[in-house]
Amino acid sequence: MTFQTPPSENGLREFAMRFTSTPRGVNLARHLHEWGHAYATEPHDTATLIVAELAANAVRHGNVPGRDFHLSVSATPTTIRIEVTDTRIGRRPPVGDHQPPPPQAESGRGLLLVASLAARWAITGRRGGGPGKTIWAEVGTEGAGPP
Repeated sequence: MTFQTPPSENGLREFAMRFTSTPRGVNLARHLHEWGHAYATEPHDTATLIVAELAANAVRHGNVPGRDFHLSVSATPTTIRIEVTDTRIGRRPPVGDHQPPPPQAESGRGLLLVASLAARWAITGRRGGGPGKTIWAEVGTEGAGPP
């Protein structure tokens, strides 16, 4: 895994970037491996799926015209944490037991997928204040077990 910062003394590595709240921004966020910020193997495949789902939700449900969404990924030797922040207020997805959509529905499964893949996840206020929300998820790294 390649990050923008070298590992700190405790092994923490971080990557953070803003993306346009458009389908192109989602595509760039989910294809970080093409420019060196990838999660190449399990559990990194899981992290990549979570990035894709949360980024797509930020654009579809958290989009404010002219405002970007923010992706940050941090990794320790035992945990990968993904955070996606949007700037829309008033639209917070429910946390807890999600009911699957009807089989014929074309959407509505993203957070179910995140909940099934992540060791932990939640929705919080935007870090540093301001409008919007952050949805974060954590996955344990290979062989480490849950974070």
